[in-house]
Amino acid sequence: MLGGYPELVPGTLLKRYKRFLADVRLDDGREVVAHCPNTGSMKAVNVPGCRVWLSPSDNPKRKLAWTWEFIELPQADGPVALASVHTGRANRIVEAALEAGALAPLAGYATLRREVKVADARLDFRLDDPEQGRVYIEVKQVTLKEQDGHGYFPDSVSVRGTKHLRSLQALAEQGERAVLLFCVAHEGIADVAAAAHIDATYAAALGEAAASGVEVLAYGIEVVREQGRPIGVRLNRSLPVRHASFI
Repeated sequence: MLGGYPELVPGTLLKRYKRFLADVRLDDGREVVAHCPNTGSMKAVNVPGCRVWLSPSDNPKRKLAWTWEFIELPQADGPVALASVHTGRANRIVEAALEAGALAPLAGYATLRREVKVADARLDFRLDDPEQGRVYIEVKQVTLKEQDGHGYFPDSVSVRGTKHLRSLQALAEQGERAVLLFCVAHEGIADVAAAAHIDATYAAALGEAAASGVEVLAYGIEVVREQGRPIGVRLNRSLPVRHASFI
């Protein structure tokens, strides 16, 4: 489990703006500006009026004392779902799961390396083992749940994401084990597909990569709560990867 969250503070999202800023009204009535650690479009998770959770910081060198961590999203098909908006935590969530052996297809490797340079790209992880060999892993965080009830990636055109797919494909074609791992950081998402309706180039590249031997895995988070407050995240729900486009 990835723990280490400070005592999160609840509030209501007022608006997100300038990509990295969010106005939040805390439950005690104060209105604060929080850092929004997400460079994406945040489609479907940028919902003013929803309850959010912020992490505080007393570091005097920081411009903003608050960081937006989670949002609670109402679900038509179930209870409110928590989604992590902090994209910087995705790799740490995956790393904790890898080190715990919680992802069966990637368990049993002896060593883990971060930020591995491959040709003209940098991939998130490489696992090595004397018996199993090595595996290259690129992680992508998924938070987009569309109106059809399914999860999708990306939530905006991702040239960088396509570049990573090409790198994984080249490795697979050279006989290496290469894995695209969707870290589904939204409790209400039960499967994932490429968002061809948003980025047709990425969707085509994913299909080509999979056909060339790149393994495509998806695992969903479970948010651990204590008296209703998020205190940690586990990545332990194996989810199916769909190949159908949004309709």
